[in-house]
Amino acid sequence: MATGTTVSTEPAAADDRIRIMVVEDDAAARVGFQQLLRGWGYAVEAACDGEDALKMVPDFRPDIVLTDLVMPKLDGLGLLRALQQEGAGVTTVILTAQGTVDTAVEALKQGAYDYLSKPVDFQRLRILLDKIIERQETLREVKALRRQLREHGSFGPMIGGSPGMKEVYRVVEQAAPTNASVLISGESGTGKELVAQTIHRLSPRASAPWVPINCAAIPEPLLESELFGHERGAFTGAIERQTGCFELAHRGTLFLDEIAEMAPAMQVKLLRVLQERSFRRLGGRVEQSVDIRVIAATNADPSAAVQQGRLREDLYYRLNVVGIRLPPLRERMEDLPLLIDTFVREFSAQHGKDVVGISPAARRALEQHGWPGNVRELRNVIERATIMAGSRLIEPGDLPPLEGATATAQDADRLEAGMTVDDAEQRLILLTLERTGNNKTRAAELLGISLKTLHNKLNRFRGRGADAGR
Repeated sequence: MATGTTVSTEPAAADDRIRIMVVEDDAAARVGFQQLLRGWGYAVEAACDGEDALKMVPDFRPDIVLTDLVMPKLDGLGLLRALQQEGAGVTTVILTAQGTVDTAVEALKQGAYDYLSKPVDFQRLRILLDKIIERQETLREVKALRRQLREHGSFGPMIGGSPGMKEVYRVVEQAAPTNASVLISGESGTGKELVAQTIHRLSPRASAPWVPINCAAIPEPLLESELFGHERGAFTGAIERQTGCFELAHRGTLFLDEIAEMAPAMQVKLLRVLQERSFRRLGGRVEQSVDIRVIAATNADPSAAVQQGRLREDLYYRLNVVGIRLPPLRERMEDLPLLIDTFVREFSAQHGKDVVGISPAARRALEQHGWPGNVRELRNVIERATIMAGSRLIEPGDLPPLEGATATAQDADRLEAGMTVDDAEQRLILLTLERTGNNKTRAAELLGISLKTLHNKLNRFRGRGADAGR
C-alpha cells in the first residue's frame, strides 16, 4: 500500500457509521481531515492519491469520497470517473484550490455532488455532509419502495401496479428529493393526501414538520389566521398570539388541500407569501422568513378551475411546477383485486376477524360497480363487509348497498337532450342527495366535490327557486 495511507483497525462491516474516504496528497491536510471527521462521528479512511483510493474502495465501501482535485498518479477527476465506471454508488465531493475552480465545475457536470474551495470552511463542510446523508437516506428509501412495487404492487402507502399508478410513482420519485412545489389533482377519494405524504417522506424534509390544512373546511374569515397566525388583539377574540401553518411548517412541508376552494382574495395573499417566502401574522408588523415546501391538491381539473376563475392563473403556475394527476378507480380497475385483498387483510387484523378473502360472487359485484367515491369508497365497503362477514370469505350479502353517483340507464329519462349543463348538474346533485338520504357529506364524496362546493351549489339552486333542500 502506498506511503501515507491510514488503515482502520476496525472491519468496515462491523461499523454502522457513515463511511468517508479522504483522498489528499498533502499529509498534514489528510491527517487534519481524518481527525476532524472522526470527531464528528464518521468512520474515516484516508488515501494519498486516486490510485491508492481505488485499491481501498472494495474493502472500506465508502458512502462519501472527499477528494482533492490535483494529485499525482490519478487526480480527483480521474478518481470520479473510475468510481462511476465501477458503479460504486459513492457520493463525491471535490476539494479545489484557487485556479482550479473551472475544473471543479467540470467535475460537477460529470457527476460530483459539489465542490469546496481551499482552505475549506469546516462549517460549510459539515452542512454539506448533512445534506448528502439526508439525500442518501432518501435514495435508499426510494430503492426499498421500488423493490416493494416489484414484489407487492405498492409504493409506500399507495397501492396498484396499473400503468396510471406507475406513472404517479415515477413522478413522485423524481419530485420528492427536490424542493419544487407540487400540485396533485384527482377526484375525491383517489388518495391525494397519501401522495403528498409520500413525497414528504421521501424528501430531505422528512424529519421536519408535515402540516396539512384543508382550505375548504375552514371558514373564509378564519383561514388567513390559520395560515399566517395572529398577534394578540389582532381581532375580536384574539386573546393570545397564535402560530399559523406557515410558521409551524418551517423547514418542512405545508399541504394545502382543496386549493381551488380558497377565496380569490386569499389566493392573492398566498401567492405573495410563496413568491417572497415571508409573511406577517395578522396584526403583526414584523416580516418573518419561512423555509417550506408547498404541496397543493384539488379535486377539480386545475385548468378548468383557472378558466372558471376559481383558481388564479398566476397561483396555478406557482404551484404546478410538478403536476400529478391521480386516476380514478374506474380507470384502473386492474388494481381492484390487489386493493380488495390488501384491505381485507388490514381490516381482518384490525377488527380481530378471521376473514381471509372474498368470494367470486362478491368480487364480481365489486367489479361491476362504478366506484364514484374511488379508493376511499372501496376501503369503507371492504371494512364494513369484513365486520359483517359470517365466514372466512366475504359474500355478496356482506356488502353494503352500492350507490351510484351518476345517472344510470334507468335514470336516463331524467336527463334530456338540449337541457343546459347547469340543469343537468342540478338534477345530478339532487338525485345523489336522494340516493344518500340527504346526507350531504356522503353526496359530496360521491360527486367528487368538497362539502363547501356542494353547499355553494345548493345555495345557487335555491336562488334559482330550486327545491334543493330535499
